Amino acid sequence: MPDFRCFAPHAAAGESRITLSPEESRHLVRVNRARTGAEVSVFDGRGNEWVCELVSTGKEAVLETRTHAVLPPPPCPVILAQALPKGKTMDQIVRKATELGVAEIVPLITARTEVRLDAARGETKTDKWEQTAVEAAKQSGNSRLPVIAPVQSLSDWLAAARLPDLRLVGSLHPGARHLRSVVDELRSANAFPPSSAGWVIGPEGDLTPEEMEALLSAGCKPVTFGRAVLRCDTAAITALGILHYELEAPIWAK
Repeated sequence: MPDFRCFAPHAAAGESRITLSPEESRHLVRVNRARTGAEVSVFDGRGNEWVCELVSTGKEAVLETRTHAVLPPPPCPVILAQALPKGKTMDQIVRKATELGVAEIVPLITARTEVRLDAARGETKTDKWEQTAVEAAKQSGNSRLPVIAPVQSLSDWLAAARLPDLRLVGSLHPGARHLRSVVDELRSANAFPPSSAGWVIGPEGDLTPEEMEALLSAGCKPVTFGRAVLRCDTAAITALGILHYELEAPIWAK
């Protein structure tokens, strides 16, 4: 596998050469110290992957393509609808969610969300999260980037979104089940794996009873992560990790 990995969103499948942006070129040549002749992998965030040779190290580095492959999307795309946490915690959630291959991340405003963003700040944050996702995809080897949806209220998302087949919500409320129990029930009904799946993770202070009721009415299944009360970022990564395991572990389907 090449030592260097670059993002080229405008690369075309049939191109014999790929020109990197000035930012990607600077990172490849100045930061990573790649030299002419180096083997470089390139991805476009939509499933296309190239193995290339670096042939020019100017302001806009040029790569000559050697091989091209298209990686198929996952059979069950996963959505993370995450109530906005304070500080830079959302950056870390986006990074880890990208590593785990989520298809879409929806930043939510809920009743107990302490972060409030106007339209301009929301766009700035979205741009930052998209760049964070690119960095995570470079590190993890993912060829597909998640869609970062606009910041929106939980009620707007429930009203307007095309909700996934399997809807899960992390819950501290009585009656929440372990994911294995939910999955076993679905497998017994020949309904697992689903065509799509999604998690809703609440903010610091959790979702209100009214919000939980709205999610239950929308078909969300409440899932517990055990006795410990997890931070929202820990809950998000735990939720994605255990679902990723269930989707990738055919032994449990036997």
